Amino acid sequence: MTEKAETPMLLLHPCRGLIDEKFSLIVQNLSQIQDITLHALIHSDDGDYWEAFGHYVSDATGFVNVANDSSLGGTYDGVEPMGLLWSMRPVPGSRIGLRLRKKEVHTPMVVHISVYSGHMSQGFREQVALASVVTERWYMAPGVRRVDITEGGVTGTLFLPPGPGPFPALLDLWGGGGGLVEYRSALLSSHGFVSLALEYMTPRTSGGSTSHVGNEYFEAAFTILKQHPQVCGDRIAILGLSFGTSVALGMAVYSTVIQPRCLVCVSGSHVQPVKGSLSDVFGEIKKNVRNTRYDEENRVIWRDLLLPIPTDPTKKVDVGQLKCPVLMIVGEDDQNWPATESAEDMKQMMEKAGNSHLLTTLSYPGAGHLIELPYSPHIRASNFIVAGTKQKLVVLWGGETAPHGHAQEDSWKKILSFLEEHLYRSTDVTSPLNL
Repeated sequence: MTEKAETPMLLLHPCRGLIDEKFSLIVQNLSQIQDITLHALIHSDDGDYWEAFGHYVSDATGFVNVANDSSLGGTYDGVEPMGLLWSMRPVPGSRIGLRLRKKEVHTPMVVHISVYSGHMSQGFREQVALASVVTERWYMAPGVRRVDITEGGVTGTLFLPPGPGPFPALLDLWGGGGGLVEYRSALLSSHGFVSLALEYMTPRTSGGSTSHVGNEYFEAAFTILKQHPQVCGDRIAILGLSFGTSVALGMAVYSTVIQPRCLVCVSGSHVQPVKGSLSDVFGEIKKNVRNTRYDEENRVIWRDLLLPIPTDPTKKVDVGQLKCPVLMIVGEDDQNWPATESAEDMKQMMEKAGNSHLLTTLSYPGAGHLIELPYSPHIRASNFIVAGTKQKLVVLWGGETAPHGHAQEDSWKKILSFLEEHLYRSTDVTSPLNL
């Protein structure tokens, strides 16, 4: 009798883990030197499908190990253990301008991974897979609690780690897209920090009007954290992305209420009127709306709205007054915000003031504006609703897929290390950083 061929198998570990946790993926029981395609598929909370795929060739034992073997083509190339996640893109025929964002953080991101015979780039639904596996990628670790916050006029979501605490905490500020974005705070809490995801760019937080909240709003949010029984009141950081960085820097320097232990500033700038509010910041930007550019696909490029970096000290935060450590994260291909130029100017201002030892800058070639959680898809451009006018645009964020994916992985590790150093271990907040 002829010996029956073994059925190909996909082995993935762990099948359930946090979104920033690496997994191992192995294919076995293939033929010798067999062409295969590994394909990953996600059905998002918005109802869209995202996919990634890599082309591999099995070895003489019919084995492929994604951690060691190169993808020869597909949505990523080379040895990329997590390429099936960070290279994801909308499937052909999808709506224009999509951005993959988890809305329901109490449910996992479910990823279907399949292996197909041959090197395929399309038509996956019409083919029968050799083997398939499902992995759950979670933002909330077991025991993390989610609490809606509506007190003191503040709107947000508080995430609490398992256990009685008290814990260090973060005020988590997203950017100009508005809305209440929870998934980063959920993951931060999964790593041992209380995190308050704050809504601050929508009519709901400005009394139903189109005006922006005042600085008192952020002070009220910081006070909620400081007074929470499960928070170490003297160990609170602010994490800001884009406009969130403007808020973080302005509040840290000028507020008498907000005194953060450290700051994490992603893809942002210090250019804003001294002691200005959000309305002041937007007002200054609107003066330069003539500097808006468009690429060949009519996607909006806003990075010039704050350029050139002003020399007038009344038009930027006096970062020379900063008293806490700051981690600046910059994508060198940021097409939305002059993050590189801002970081360089901040460095010069702080050197002149004698507090440059508080500043650490991580600058990533080929990375764009939306530097998010590790293994998240690179979003080069997406739909954007302009606050106030409700105008819908497609905004160019910048970046290239592989370097942007690597920047997200590297920066997240260093963010967690920075937060652990200054919120858990450090007793001297003015000591030089050693990342």
